[in-house]
Amino acid sequence: MSDVLLTVGTRKGLFIGRRRGGRWDFDGPRFNAQAVYSIGIDTRRAVPRLLVGGDSAHWGPSVFHSDDLGASWTEPTRPAVRFPKDTGASLERVWQLHPAGPAAPEVVYAGSEPAALFRSDDGGETFELVRPLWEHPTRSRWVPGGGGEAVHTVVTDPRDPDAVTVAVSTAGVFRSRDGGASWAPSNQGVSAVFLPDPYPEFGQCVHKIAQDAADPDRLYLQNHWGVFRSDDAGARWSDIGAGLPSDFGFAVAAHPHHADVAYVFPISADADRVPAERRCRVFRTENAGGDWEPLSAGLPEGDHFGTVLRDAMCTDGSDPAGVYFGNRNGEVYASADDGDSWELLASHLPDVLCVRAATLSG
Repeated sequence: MSDVLLTVGTRKGLFIGRRRGGRWDFDGPRFNAQAVYSIGIDTRRAVPRLLVGGDSAHWGPSVFHSDDLGASWTEPTRPAVRFPKDTGASLERVWQLHPAGPAAPEVVYAGSEPAALFRSDDGGETFELVRPLWEHPTRSRWVPGGGGEAVHTVVTDPRDPDAVTVAVSTAGVFRSRDGGASWAPSNQGVSAVFLPDPYPEFGQCVHKIAQDAADPDRLYLQNHWGVFRSDDAGARWSDIGAGLPSDFGFAVAAHPHHADVAYVFPISADADRVPAERRCRVFRTENAGGDWEPLSAGLPEGDHFGTVLRDAMCTDGSDPAGVYFGNRNGEVYASADDGDSWELLASHLPDVLCVRAATLSG
């Protein structure tokens, strides 16, 4: 089996797992008593750089990085992510840390609350506000979601460093094709069942977006009610939720190598945020949403109440893929065979907020 690094951000610190020769070891917490809402693993380096968005109740939010797989950490002397004074805003939380593609080797994006996008050109050590999104003419009509108003998802095109897609709670999907100089809403076909107009230009409560491994123009979207797919980089979306026990949920992930393979974790309802039918199951499609199959071998069989949040499910770079998720019960589960079977890696952790994994070369 490949050597794998698994990072788990919780309400009370960061836990790090390492698989060597098929055996898992966990330690932590690092950043004790800090809520870790975002993790990025930058595999474009010989030794992956780990990026963590921590949130101290005393000191506030910060971005840390490690170049030795978590053995030691660096925090900049000045805040890495901060709003310019003229914005009148202050950072509440870093919701997303996303290393860009190989065409932009030092670029890292950060999504924040209040809803803003920041860009780093030095591997995540310092960031600058992407003003055209912050100053978008629709911003005054954005409405916070239940978790606040945030840029919580960033997707970049590995072929084109100027193509960036973000998801905003609850403004929907916005795309740039010129490196962030301009932005346009991109929500055609995505529903907003809670609004008088169920298909507005913007205002959708998008929970997460994942990019297909083989076709960067194919995107999978988990909405606040609805699972959707785009085949044109987000210009238009179609509903692919048929066959799921519920199309409400938070997380969606894509297979790291195989085309048309994606994973979701259905939740009963927005007013009943437990696993659909109270069963702990991941659902997989192998034909881009044409069909879905439940994956539960090795997962709890009885009533289960562990909700999986938007960044708490991921895949690694292996083939067969490692698939991972953590829940608000403090449990972390892993599959080493594309999701066909599962094992419990950790339990009794604090509330799991985000999970990130990477296959290591040695």
